[in-house]
Amino acid sequence: MVSISGYHILEQLYNGSRTLIYRAIRENDRKPVVIKLLKNSLADFSELVQFRNQYTITKNIHSPYIIQSYSLEDYRNTCALVMEDMGGISLKEYFNNVETLYITSQNTTSQYITSQNNLLETPSAKSFLQEFLQIAIFLCDALDTLYHYRIIHKDIKPANILINPNTKQVKLSDFSIASLLPKETQIFIAPSVLEGTLSYISPEQTGRMNRGIDYRTDLYSLGVTFYELLTGELPFKSKDAMELVHCHIAKAPPSMKKLHSNSLLIKEREKEIPQVLSDIVIKLMAKNAEDRYQSALGLKYDLELCLKQIKEVEKIESFEIAQRDICNRFIISEKLYGRETEVHKLLAAFDRVSNGNSELILVAGFSGIGKTALVNEVHKPIVKQRGYFIKGKFDQYNRNIPLSAFVQAFKDLIGQLLTESDSQLSIWKNLILQALGDNGQVIIDVIPELENIIGKQPYAPELSGDAAQNRFNLLFQKFIQVFTTKEHPLVIFLDDLQWADSASLKLMQLLLSESKTGYLLMIGAYRDNEVFPAHPLMLTLNEASKIGTTINTIILKPLNKASLTELVADTLSCSKHLAKPLTNIIYQKTKGSPFFATQFLKALHHDGLINFDNQAGYWQCNINKVRSAALTDDVVEFTSIQLRKLPESTQDVLKLAACIGNQFDLETLAILSEKSKEETAACLWKALQKGLILPQSDVYKFFIQAENQEINSQTAKVAKYKFLHDRIQQAAYSLIPEEKKQKTHWQIGQALLRIISEEQLEEIIFEVVNQLNNGLKFCEQDATNKEKIARLNLQAGLKAKESTAYAAAVSYFSQGISLLACDFWEHQYKLSFELYRQLAEAEYLNGNFERA
Repeated sequence: MVSISGYHILEQLYNGSRTLIYRAIRENDRKPVVIKLLKNSLADFSELVQFRNQYTITKNIHSPYIIQSYSLEDYRNTCALVMEDMGGISLKEYFNNVETLYITSQNTTSQYITSQNNLLETPSAKSFLQEFLQIAIFLCDALDTLYHYRIIHKDIKPANILINPNTKQVKLSDFSIASLLPKETQIFIAPSVLEGTLSYISPEQTGRMNRGIDYRTDLYSLGVTFYELLTGELPFKSKDAMELVHCHIAKAPPSMKKLHSNSLLIKEREKEIPQVLSDIVIKLMAKNAEDRYQSALGLKYDLELCLKQIKEVEKIESFEIAQRDICNRFIISEKLYGRETEVHKLLAAFDRVSNGNSELILVAGFSGIGKTALVNEVHKPIVKQRGYFIKGKFDQYNRNIPLSAFVQAFKDLIGQLLTESDSQLSIWKNLILQALGDNGQVIIDVIPELENIIGKQPYAPELSGDAAQNRFNLLFQKFIQVFTTKEHPLVIFLDDLQWADSASLKLMQLLLSESKTGYLLMIGAYRDNEVFPAHPLMLTLNEASKIGTTINTIILKPLNKASLTELVADTLSCSKHLAKPLTNIIYQKTKGSPFFATQFLKALHHDGLINFDNQAGYWQCNINKVRSAALTDDVVEFTSIQLRKLPESTQDVLKLAACIGNQFDLETLAILSEKSKEETAACLWKALQKGLILPQSDVYKFFIQAENQEINSQTAKVAKYKFLHDRIQQAAYSLIPEEKKQKTHWQIGQALLRIISEEQLEEIIFEVVNQLNNGLKFCEQDATNKEKIARLNLQAGLKAKESTAYAAAVSYFSQGISLLACDFWEHQYKLSFELYRQLAEAEYLNGNFERA
């Protein structure tokens, strides 16, 4: 038995793979408590985040439906979470006891049976349903409490619901993965590392439904819980994680009346589960959140009707459910409107690729038209085919970084592989080494994360010119072929191709022209209003089509009024007829842009022009005030106005973040803003709540109310975020006065140089040099600084050249030469000679023979 200072341990309640739970008495006030400990004193950071998150979320909640946290205390290099003891057992254990009692009662004439020291009345089908409904109603109150506190639990299941067998008091426990954000976006990761419990997880929690996660995810998991309690079985059963994910997103649960089991209790219940109760559970388990119950109170009303009927007439008669189901929270509908044809084309392309083809499908349209939302629809069939989906994005303010989107995409893939079992990882290692031979380092130089799978590799022989490019191309083809097989097709999504560097365009063309690469679907999205016939992207596509590459293009048009009316009507839960006046105004301002339309609706709600009338029970909009409001029809200007409504401190960090790029980490941002990491995280919190930026992992939770916590650099570095949309990054960047933009970039570059080591500099040399080059005006009179930046440009050029990104290399070498002193051949001979020599070779490799 453990010993914890200040507590007298009574008994061990639970011994799991990661945690231990004890019942104890707090010595200073003799209060009964439950103490949860991490089993491993060297727990990894994600476990500490989850442990601390339970305390952060529940410490200020005083509700009869939530297990309260009293304190978080240090214990053997980790933490001890001290919680209230309500004398409960899990709902799973409780109903198992009830089933045992029922089966036993078939063979006994006694009215009472003792089980696990609890005296319970022998249940009948009627009393079982009555007890189930009473508990279900308590759970509705618990979920309504979460709704009131704006908490998403994300792991509702019988094991996390406690019931006192004597008092029948019910409480929710285990808030380790709960969220205080109104909506989260689950990134596409392996099922084995998804947050939550796979048997109860909602479709959107799988990250494969093109939907955000909000409070309605808990209603789905509650539906699975009800299903299990009523039938004794889970709706979907499989030991295969991917199959379970596919069931949640694509399969209807089996009818609750058609289940067959050896359990006597279930056989009796088959006849006793009324249709209306089955309808309630199935509605809770709807695949799309919009089709579920929208409020716990609406669900509670229906369950109370069922309970009333059982008490009064001893049976539940059918009635129309969800008639009192009203949601007073403003949620923009996430359905895809007016894109049925485009979705069909995309899914047809994936079907062809699953049969062994390779294909490029382009999605074109202006910014905010919904290109990414459309592409994400391919997630569903990927699950069925057990494929991999990876994505990378080119950045409008960092266009010179070679292969940046490919590197992001394959970092993503390696991250997915690293979550697989050791035996599977060993198979991947052997396959990759077999493909790359002794040249693995060539790919590691571009994708350093690969070393985590194949280990350190010998240095590859140095080659120059065409030989280096041919080797890189051949190796990258072989590398990709490892992941493109019938067993697991590969989808690579490259976003914002209009900003792609020439090396990325050449690699894309090469991969698609290589006949051996089957089972590969490459999806490219680009803004067709930002390209022209002589644009590098268009030239690349023309070359690819000439050699027979299959290229299909989906051109997205703005939403028409009918589709926009559906969006408004679904969002405001009203008829299309009532939605039309507001739709007309939105269409006039946004020209049918889905992104602009949703931001416009959010702004109207934020400004009080759309609000919920609690007494009337519906949404209302003051059309006259909307018409008279001075709202711009320029999306960047409009978004900038919305950003200006944020606290000034939040605006300031978002401006810096916009300069860094579409993605950024907390440590870098804290240094640049000259604030502590805690202060910087606090500044970002408002933007997170508004959904303007998205966390890239659950590490952000560590910084919520991070008092008395030691936050090291490594912790802050893994706290990563990204902008919701390019337009938001663009709007944040536009908040910087034009005359200060260069200075801001210069300061960022200088700050990065101060804080990173030589080794780190090699990894992010492009990011650092791009910032400095964007602010060169501020080193004009400083010869020492100019020489230093010239050397950095040489370093960046050499790395670009190694990656066969010759156009980028030319740019860096040229910039380095421009920084040389007027008498550079006399006083900077070695540097000058190297810059000119490398520029000549890069120009030659880039096909500019005359300049070379």
